[in-house]
Amino acid sequence: MHAVFRRYEGVTDPAEAGRRVNEGFLPLIQQVPGFVAYYWVDAGGGVMVSTSIFRDQAGAEESTQRAGGFVRDRLAELLPNPPQVTAGEVVAQA
Repeated sequence: MHAVFRRYEGVTDPAEAGRRVNEGFLPLIQQVPGFVAYYWVDAGGGVMVSTSIFRDQAGAEESTQRAGGFVRDRLAELLPNPPQVTAGEVVAQA
């Protein structure tokens, strides 16, 4: 299993960002081979964090490409700063 975490700071409208992610990005990421789960979290203070889980590294890498395109095309005005991206192999889980 592989996970990708993206932290976005300076989000100007968290509710609208969440709506767009729910309606537009979820259908895209669910089509990636190896998709397991996705979460979009409003951490408060203009910070939002996404977590993507995939069965393999290839799916995680494809999700990063799809996320970049979606942010560029549909969220750029709401997410003015590039995300901090952390990705890696899941080594423990419950």
